Amino acid sequence: MYYLYNTILNWGDNVDIDFNNKMPIYIQIMDYLKQMVISGEIDKGSKLPSIRELSSKLGVNCSTVQKAYVEMERQGIIQVERGMGTFVKNDAEVIMKLKKETAERLIDEFINKMKNIGFNNEDIVTSIKKREKMS
Repeated sequence: MYYLYNTILNWGDNVDIDFNNKMPIYIQIMDYLKQMVISGEIDKGSKLPSIRELSSKLGVNCSTVQKAYVEMERQGIIQVERGMGTFVKNDAEVIMKLKKETAERLIDEFINKMKNIGFNNEDIVTSIKKREKMS
């Protein structure tokens, strides 16, 4: 847990968030944290940096990070323990639900992009099957 916490605190040197203007920054922060949780870079039960620490490392306003944390708490991904800090929920079911939701979103994005370049459902399935045989 200490290593993961320090990994987040050291983001200033290797931040993987490439903020863009197409989406609110707090959502981009949420997506990044969610990705770290479902990939195992942040374990369930791990402490997250304080709002002030994270906003400083990311170079964003404290209220932006606070908004991300509040929304993630509302979604049941993190919990705030008064006087202790903010923690990823120590619940495997919550993490699995988050993984499934993320997978569904990625699949939907993939299908939409494939359709935008002219593929139909059958073409998409065929392409995936071919690719699967190659790996």
